[in-house]
Amino acid sequence: MQPMSLLIVTCVLFVGSHLLLSHPLRAGLAGRLGERGFQIVYSVIAIATFILIVQAWRGMPPEPPLWAVGDGLWALASLIVLIASILFMGSLIGNPALPAPHAARDAAAAPRGVFAITRHPMMWGFALWALAHVIVMPTPGQIVLSATIAFLALVGSAGQDAKKARLMGEAWRGWAARTSFVPYARQLAGAAPWRETIPRGHALFGGIVLWAAATWAHGALGYMVAGIWRWVG
Repeated sequence: MQPMSLLIVTCVLFVGSHLLLSHPLRAGLAGRLGERGFQIVYSVIAIATFILIVQAWRGMPPEPPLWAVGDGLWALASLIVLIASILFMGSLIGNPALPAPHAARDAAAAPRGVFAITRHPMMWGFALWALAHVIVMPTPGQIVLSATIAFLALVGSAGQDAKKARLMGEAWRGWAARTSFVPYARQLAGAAPWRETIPRGHALFGGIVLWAAATWAHGALGYMVAGIWRWVG
């Protein structure tokens, strides 16, 4: 099998198994295996298919970029990754989409910070991370890999909306009515004030620290030097 074909097949396996296990097959398997048993099976399959992607990615031959990448695109990509990092860190506290026992309490709160931007800040963070990588590494293989990550994040979020509505009922439906799937959609529609979208301290400062550490590690581990480290040092 050609390297690109293998990468596509492994990406399809990763996304397909994730979506099938997260939604149509979950109830039946959890009923037979128990919730703990299902989580073990889910984790094993997710890790195994992800390893297949990594191996396929490593087997890709060098590819010429589809467009030239200069400092301007690197600065844009770095800014996008910073925003993604802020969204990710903000999603870790007070997120009713996470499997936490106090999810209903979190859903009753007024959306603030990253949740006023989108009710799925973690998944949009992953999608933005994928976009940034395409901007500075515009090769066919990277586009396939980034499209896989973005597709799984955003389609998975839409499926999570339906699942949470079944599990949490009015608590989630109320949260969904006060938030938006698409970032800033409520603000652009005039349904919510812009001031509520200012990230809270843990999101802003945690995101900056994550961004700085991750972009530094990018170069330290032998990959392309990223973030401010392209211009510092």
